[in-house]
Amino acid sequence: MRVGIGYDSHRLVAGRKLIVGGVVIPFERGLAGHSDGDVLCHSIIDSVIGALGLGDIGKFFPDTDPRWKDAVSVEMLKYIAELVRVNCYEVQWIDSVVVAERPKLAPYIASMKEALSMSTIPAAVINIKAKTEEGMGFVGRGEGIAAHSVCLLARIR
Repeated sequence: MRVGIGYDSHRLVAGRKLIVGGVVIPFERGLAGHSDGDVLCHSIIDSVIGALGLGDIGKFFPDTDPRWKDAVSVEMLKYIAELVRVNCYEVQWIDSVVVAERPKLAPYIASMKEALSMSTIPAAVINIKAKTEEGMGFVGRGEGIAAHSVCLLARIR
């Protein structure tokens, strides 16, 4: 068994769609980023890469590489899920927390799990929680959104 932890945060800005967990969420601002800025996907990617012992998300998807400009993060997760298989592991569990003051994300969790499962990680092994910062820090002030994830991998051969 291997465990990895991941984290990501992005600023909320005007003129972008808000995409969290592969789901477009109605809101007046979206997340700034080289790709689509999906903090949940990015934290999950980072946790999986960590469990594989292969560095971090920046090693695979550098923000200096034009290939990843406006990339769909669920597709990035699909690429990382394939690395799991190639390295003879299987995702046993993903546990994530998305921290946002607004909008409320709980109504979108089932849709997020479904969208994330398009990466080949089954929805049944993904848990997502939505939290606020009770007005504290950059998230609490509505300046951005953050996500934390843990991944458990098991060797399959």
